[in-house]
Amino acid sequence: MYVDSHCHLSFPELSERIEQIRADMAGAQVDRALCICTTLEEFDQVHALATRYDNFWCSAGVHPDNEGVKEPSVDDLLKLAAKPRVVAIGETGLDYYRLNGRSVADMAWQRERFQVHIDAARQCALPLVVHTRSASDDTVAMLRDAGDLPASGVFHCFTETADVARAALDLGFYISFSGILTFKTATELRDVARMVPLERCLIETDSPYLAPVPYRGKTNNPAYVVHVAQQLAAIKGLPIETIGRATSINFDRLFPRITAN
Repeated sequence: MYVDSHCHLSFPELSERIEQIRADMAGAQVDRALCICTTLEEFDQVHALATRYDNFWCSAGVHPDNEGVKEPSVDDLLKLAAKPRVVAIGETGLDYYRLNGRSVADMAWQRERFQVHIDAARQCALPLVVHTRSASDDTVAMLRDAGDLPASGVFHCFTETADVARAALDLGFYISFSGILTFKTATELRDVARMVPLERCLIETDSPYLAPVPYRGKTNNPAYVVHVAQQLAAIKGLPIETIGRATSINFDRLFPRITAN
């Protein structure tokens, strides 16, 4: 019934207990999960999860925050995108939250990396999984400059303003909400979720991070995505089953390779 559209099951907090996580998912009616890649070095482990389990899929990309890792080329990403059960490019985007004494101008390497992912997504017609933090103006500007992409994408773990959400929607992107939606301080984010049409909403955990209430502060896992669905249902005044069904349909629509496999 539910889909976790963004998780990191290859991270050590989760990779050593995959069978228990899968049992917990089954118990919570979380049928599927998208395992997100954050470095080229990590890809083989992420891809192994997708090929071993028939309800996991994966992406190919390098997170904007990662430094000291292999820099992707368009060709690198295209080769990975051609592999079975790879359904998206990313996690990619821009993150200016921790500049560590640098200026935004100094982050040109991030913008260059993001452009590589955009170009790869255009060539292989896969959706982009977009991360943006303290960088929404540049993120939106680069996507606008890219023009019409064959498969759009998703702004994952959305925490930006309503204006950024509208810009993403205008570009054809989906908006994915995480456990942050359940936090007491997330009043403005809940207003954004109320505004985003249900047919453009996804839900995620971003495991192992950002566990929703009532598990806040603990290690997150895909079974907890139900609590995000519950909060979204309360915001929109709909049964949780409606949220589960709609976000699952949206997941299939955004990532058509899933149903094609």
